[in-house]
Amino acid sequence: MRWAADAVATMREGARVRLDYSARSLWRVDRMIEEISREGPPYVAVEHVLRGLGAYAGEVLVRETGAEWWATGGEHWVRTPDGRLWDPIDEARRCFGGQGSLRLLCRDATARG
Repeated sequence: MRWAADAVATMREGARVRLDYSARSLWRVDRMIEEISREGPPYVAVEHVLRGLGAYAGEVLVRETGAEWWATGGEHWVRTPDGRLWDPIDEARRCFGGQGSLRLLCRDATARG
């Protein structure tokens, strides 16, 4: 997804953080979102960054599980091979609000029955 690639480029250039599409990298993404949240910007000011970081987490899921992106009505989800739907973009928003974790979302999505 283009949003994920944009987030990777922005983090590399602006924050000097390299993201490698590994599940392990999502720990760093969670920390970045927590730091952004602590600075207290209004949601509207960081909406695009959060969408990009959520899309990045979705791409991690796609690569880790063989999942695929699903989109309808302007919403985007990741569907894992077992048929479950995940919303990493909303999870990034939840993380910004102190209620979510992209790392844990990935862990849950990759857990085997």
